[in-house]
Amino acid sequence: MTFSRESLPTLPVSHVLPDIAAALADHGRAVLSAPPGAGKTTLVPLYLLQEPWRSDGRIILLEPRRLAARAAAARMSELAGEAVGALVGYRMRLDNRISARTRIEVVTEGVFARMVLDDPELAGIAAVIFDEFHERSLDADFGLALALDVQSALRPDLRILVMSATLDVARVGELLGNPPAIESMGRSYPIDIRHAERPAGERIEDTMAREIRAVHAAEDGSILAFLPGQAEILRTAERLEGRFGPDTDIVPLYGNLSQKEQDAAIRPAPAGRRKIVLATSIAETSITIDGVRIIVDSGLQRLPVFEPATGITRLETVRVSRASADQRAGRAGRTGPGIAIRLWHAGQTAALPAFTPPQILSSDLSGLVLDMAHWGVKDPAGLSFLDPPPPPAFAEAQALLTLLGALDQNGDLTEAGKRIRSLALPPRLAAMTVSAAADGQAMEACLLGVLLTEQGLGGASPDLEDRLRRFKSDRSSRAESARRLAARLAASLPAATGKAGEPASPGALLIHAFPDRVALQRGGRGRFVLANGRGGELDEAERLSAAEMLVVADLTGRAARPRILAAAEIGRADVERELKSAIRREEQCLFDQKSRQVRARRVTRLGALVLEESPLPRPAGPEAAKALAEGVTLLGLGVLPFGKEAKQLRDRIGFLHRALGEPWPDMSDDALLARLEDWFEPFQQDTRGLDDIRPGTLSDGLMALVPHALQRDLARLAPTHFEAPTGQRHPIHYDGAEPVLTIRVQELFGLKVHPSVGAGRLPLVLELTSPAHRPIQTTRDLPGFWTGSWKDVRAEMRGRYPRHPWPENPAEAAPTTRVKPRGT
Repeated sequence: MTFSRESLPTLPVSHVLPDIAAALADHGRAVLSAPPGAGKTTLVPLYLLQEPWRSDGRIILLEPRRLAARAAAARMSELAGEAVGALVGYRMRLDNRISARTRIEVVTEGVFARMVLDDPELAGIAAVIFDEFHERSLDADFGLALALDVQSALRPDLRILVMSATLDVARVGELLGNPPAIESMGRSYPIDIRHAERPAGERIEDTMAREIRAVHAAEDGSILAFLPGQAEILRTAERLEGRFGPDTDIVPLYGNLSQKEQDAAIRPAPAGRRKIVLATSIAETSITIDGVRIIVDSGLQRLPVFEPATGITRLETVRVSRASADQRAGRAGRTGPGIAIRLWHAGQTAALPAFTPPQILSSDLSGLVLDMAHWGVKDPAGLSFLDPPPPPAFAEAQALLTLLGALDQNGDLTEAGKRIRSLALPPRLAAMTVSAAADGQAMEACLLGVLLTEQGLGGASPDLEDRLRRFKSDRSSRAESARRLAARLAASLPAATGKAGEPASPGALLIHAFPDRVALQRGGRGRFVLANGRGGELDEAERLSAAEMLVVADLTGRAARPRILAAAEIGRADVERELKSAIRREEQCLFDQKSRQVRARRVTRLGALVLEESPLPRPAGPEAAKALAEGVTLLGLGVLPFGKEAKQLRDRIGFLHRALGEPWPDMSDDALLARLEDWFEPFQQDTRGLDDIRPGTLSDGLMALVPHALQRDLARLAPTHFEAPTGQRHPIHYDGAEPVLTIRVQELFGLKVHPSVGAGRLPLVLELTSPAHRPIQTTRDLPGFWTGSWKDVRAEMRGRYPRHPWPENPAEAAPTTRVKPRGT
């Protein structure tokens, strides 16, 4: 090896390179924080080559994206004066350029995790460097957890370095046991950050196109614009087409492009020309596009969000983090003074989240759980994760892997699981290929699996049969590489004997990957319901929209309008044959909302899909009562015919709950709906519809919620009526915050103690009325009323109602319901 560290260029990170080497030599671990443009990605690995502790071991540099990995390997090879694949090489899916001479391997994060799992001792590897760790991909988090486990248990001589431009140093340092934290100087060139707020309601591509045109006219140099996704990039490109002279090229940069197209996008513009690169977050880190001095940032990114309840990952457009905004702006100052234009108000920057949420908190964890099982760990607490996997998503992943046959009931890896994990495919697709191999369909399944994992292969049609056909006939280098990968995957599977035949349809294959996403047309052409209960839609012009049944491999969007992105048609016979054990035939009661009645039917179902049904006689008993309760939950408690007695009983018990607390039960709508099985269902065993409910059964049910020992106290603590001194009984109203008694004032004459309930502890609110039953006073202190404002009331009332008694001292007067005798 002729390379010498003395030949390295001087960049901002150069002054801390000896500190990094010393930290790794003395502590085995280190954290490096270096702003964009510092040169950490290329200089640190090359500098460490000549460290004594490396001996002849390789240095592994992890990059979050293929584009960044190729660019980093190319730049380091250039600095070393060699071709890629010699001293410096790279490894990634579908592309591998290393040799026996390679000592620095740039790998994508998923490749590294597989390296550790296949060789727990990491033989021949001296150091692992995690670059751009702030992106917090699931593979990076898992890879770091594995590396720490290997270093602690098997390889104490392994060096681990975590690097990032925008890093939460304190948290990462704590995870690593607080090793030396090294901070590098920032970029060499200033960046002028400007803001151009997007008008309310304006599409991001319209704002972006306008700002690009303006800055292109006012400034020199190439432009890098960040947009959330491919669709916005293509629409922005349409708006810019023909708006510039022949010296300006408009170039897209996103994940679906081929390697050749991506490399062309980051290549410097030829002399005398300018470039406008329209990119997703793929250009955010680890690459330098020479000549770019202007950044236009939409402030948006598209992140995957996994929904454990449905097992589906959807893409969501969200605001970038402050760390990402800084990363993007830093692209402008790599090679000279730059300009960063942010398409939001300056004051909004402070409201951005500090960092992009870690993928481990919002991802499908089935691959992680499978790899952990292979590592011998069932509980995430057994590994050092910066953020532990969310329990619901972890449990959902375990359930899926059990369904696919990869895990047994104890969570251990099965033989099928070992074969599934050995394939470089997501668990669902790997399970599909393993199942297909047993039927002599390994190659067809592997082609389909690669098609689904490599964006853009076979076009963008949602019809996977069409895409698979196009993929097979595609003669591009990318398609050729993908087919070679499929062939290698198929060759690694056990060969079936005597079963090869016509290639199976994509639907028949996919059913073993997505049994929970078999879909049945419901509600018209293009509208489907999936076995997991979620809906999905296809454009009515698509051929698949007329299919009776599909297997859905990919869909996106929120629950209201989910859009099917990839699916294949399947027949009912295939579903019944391949998913025989999952199909259930049962008799069930259900509530029919339209008729407000309980119905019974015999159904054949697959998950949430009803494949066949026939009516049964109207039911009764516990199952009918439960279905009726489901109707109450659906429609609300207001549909129940609470009579006067039942309503008053509910109010009285509810009052005691509010006043005295437990064990008096809560009578609110939410509380009663939550306990329908306790007070409603047992008293509706013979009821078949909401209109058949008798109010008395509701009273009986409510009383059943009151502990038996308290039932006899109800009348004493919350009586239904108050008996006035006249002997008359008046209802007490408990439906408000306090119990209320409305009564004519003359009936309380002679009463020296304020009326109360709750064994004398809770005063009644007295609404005192005139002889005409009109309110004259509200009081919670009757004796105080007699000695206080009664005088004013008496003065006003005696002239208005002269035939009724208005004594000066009502506390000593006789109560009455009558008028005064004539002549008095």
